[in-house]
Amino acid sequence: MIRPPAVAGRFYPDDPARLNELLDSLLGVPPHPNAKTISARACVVPHAGYKYSGGVAAEVFRRMEIPARVILIGPRHLPYGAAMAILSEGAWQTPLGLAQINYSLANQIMRACPLLREDETAHSVEHSLEVQLPFLQRLAPYFSFVPIVIGPASFEHLEQLGRAIARVISSDGKSILLVASSDMNHYESDAITRVKDRKAIDRILALDARGLYDTVRNEEISMCGCGATVAMLVSMREMGATNAELLRYATSGEVNGDMQEVVGYSGIVIT
Repeated sequence: MIRPPAVAGRFYPDDPARLNELLDSLLGVPPHPNAKTISARACVVPHAGYKYSGGVAAEVFRRMEIPARVILIGPRHLPYGAAMAILSEGAWQTPLGLAQINYSLANQIMRACPLLREDETAHSVEHSLEVQLPFLQRLAPYFSFVPIVIGPASFEHLEQLGRAIARVISSDGKSILLVASSDMNHYESDAITRVKDRKAIDRILALDARGLYDTVRNEEISMCGCGATVAMLVSMREMGATNAELLRYATSGEVNGDMQEVVGYSGIVIT
């Protein structure tokens, strides 16, 4: 199965030359000679159009060592398909070529977490994972990945998923990057969004999965990838991660000048 791109031409250029030119600009290619890469276990990156959140995502991707295998977890924005949906075979098409799904790794995760369902419908038009692929294709051309999207879920189910992923990564013995795709607060003023987002970011930096889950709900923070980030944090805690760093934060208002209805974007690495 080859999944065609759903948002090429809208969230990022559908022409390979234009997309490469934009990625060069965002990633700073060639890199600064003194730039140091981070050996990260996981990260949080946004998934809006590159015009708005591409700079934040690029700041994370360009600073990390990208291994050959990546697990992508993001929100399922539309109410179609399974609540926890995975794909285990095939490839995803982007203007830069095919990104291959890692069949073996996907099946290990499915066996470890029975909550996951193989489901093309949940992935067919979802953008939260797709927009990460061109960055990975540029920085790690031979990578393979596992796509997982999450609809509304209880903390207990997110915890089960996070622990299952941790067991798989820990037993594998080789480097696997876990990417949580999430934008932050949506469509409130820049001032309100920054206050709300700081509360969520503080819980992520503390590697506090339960705290993030509760904070987002109690403070009414419309962080679309909260579930993905919670599952990632559970995994990191299980694996003994001790440090998280905010590399960049921005809002859409910095791009379009509209400070009354913004979306927040954070780029965070976990080591």
